[in-house]
Amino acid sequence: MSDYSRRRRSIFDIIDEYFENLEAWAERVRETIMERPSWNCRTCTMEPLRDIMVTADEVIVTVDLPYTEQNTIEVKPIGKDTIEISAKMRRKISFDDFGITHHKGEFQRFHCQTRIPVPVYMDRMEIRFKRGILEIRLPRKHEYEIPIE
Repeated sequence: MSDYSRRRRSIFDIIDEYFENLEAWAERVRETIMERPSWNCRTCTMEPLRDIMVTADEVIVTVDLPYTEQNTIEVKPIGKDTIEISAKMRRKISFDDFGITHHKGEFQRFHCQTRIPVPVYMDRMEIRFKRGILEIRLPRKHEYEIPIE
């Protein structure tokens, strides 16, 4: 077979493919950041409000867990840079409790996964829970590994 028998792509095909890839990327970003609800009616879970503060020595994650039974709080590392937090509520909460009438559903658990932005020692995690606020302290790693492929 000669090179002339292969079909050549036109510049318009390449531009169309570029814009299709760009639209797919924008859709993924929009779904993950902006339009995802903070509840799941199927699993009866809500995503709690949380904040991450990075200091020179540690990363402090605070999570708002109102109506939580303290003995049901679970914090576990998932990989090197993500922690999963879940807890059971003392009572069920519904959309009606917030004055929302156009949605139906009840929630009985908090659940979220939080990505830690800098390298930390997951095995030296310290956890405190007081007055509905969970505080997780993770000491920072100051040496960095460059992954080799």
